[in-house]
Amino acid sequence: MANMNFCAVSLVSQGIARLITGLAWAITGAQARWLGCDPARTQRIYIANHSSHMDFVLLWASLPPGLRRHTRPVAAADYWGRSALRRYLIHRVFRGVLVDRSGEHEHGDPLAPILAALDAGDSLIMFPEGTRNMGETPLQPFRSGIYRLVLARPNVEVVPVWIRNLNRVMPRGRLIPLPLLCTLSFGEPLSLVPGEEKDAFLGRAREAVLYLGAS
Repeated sequence: MANMNFCAVSLVSQGIARLITGLAWAITGAQARWLGCDPARTQRIYIANHSSHMDFVLLWASLPPGLRRHTRPVAAADYWGRSALRRYLIHRVFRGVLVDRSGEHEHGDPLAPILAALDAGDSLIMFPEGTRNMGETPLQPFRSGIYRLVLARPNVEVVPVWIRNLNRVMPRGRLIPLPLLCTLSFGEPLSLVPGEEKDAFLGRAREAVLYLGAS
């Protein structure tokens, strides 16, 4: 009986995932542009600009189903833990990896759950700015977490992504989306150069994302 209940919950979650994917495409008319790489099963960390709570949903939805099943968004525990619905979506539907961004970290290394997901063979979606960019600067400075991950797991590809127009489709405070086309541009994978220091890598990764935004 327990196994039957688990299967039923899993099927419901899969159905919700397909529904959300379909809605994301219908609302945004999103187009995925694989400019620097192909959509391959290679283990990756997709790093993108961040201006909307829908960013990871659209990026996740833009992946082929075979990749989507093995790709998990890294998300803020304080936002996704606020209600039962959000907790259900992030855990059951998106299989998100929740991180504590409070800065307190009483429970150890905040990157530990991310490293565990990588060690399990999953790919990840991350936003190195750390929070949504609500200002005029196209891309905020990247935080050090992505460098620490690449340093710890150098065989994982880092793929820059630029999400265009989503902040205009669903601006802050708006309940009804605007009919604008979104594009997601996937760039050439990055890897850590031997001896490369944190600031150099973060700057190079940020420039790779900005380049896609200008292309």
